[in-house]
Amino acid sequence: MTSIDEIQGSIVDEFAILDGDQEMTNFYIMELGQKLPAMDEAKKTDENIVKGCQSKVWLTATLDGDKVKYEADSNTAITKGLVSLLVRVLSGQKPDDIVRADISFPQKIGMERFIGTQRSNGFAAMIKQMKLYAVALKVKLVDS
Repeated sequence: MTSIDEIQGSIVDEFAILDGDQEMTNFYIMELGQKLPAMDEAKKTDENIVKGCQSKVWLTATLDGDKVKYEADSNTAITKGLVSLLVRVLSGQKPDDIVRADISFPQKIGMERFIGTQRSNGFAAMIKQMKLYAVALKVKLVDS
C-alpha cells in the first residue's frame, strides 16, 4: 500500500512539470477528472452532496476490508478534477490514517493560485467530509 504522503509527493511531482502554468494546470486538473471512475447515478442524491461546495459534489465512502473506498463526482470539470485528487490520495487508506492525514499537496502545488476562494472553501469541505466518513467507518470497523 502506498502511503498518503507518498501519493501526495507524486502529485506534487506531476504538477511541478507544469511549472505553474495556469492554463496547463487547469487543463490537467480537468483531465484528471475525466479519469475518475463513473459514479452510479443512484448515488447522486442530496444526502451525498458535499455541503459548502459551490458546484455539486457527490461523495460516498464504503469499507473495503479495513480500508476506506471513496467514490465521487461533480457537475463541473475543474471540481471533478479536484475531488479526483482527493480520492486518489485518500481512497484505499485505513480510517485512522485518513483522519490523521495532513493534506499538504494543495499548498505545495500552489493550488490557491489557480482556484478561487469559493473553490478553496469547497475543497476544504471535501477534505472535511472525507475525514468525517473515515471516522464513521472506523466506528463501524470497531463494532464489527
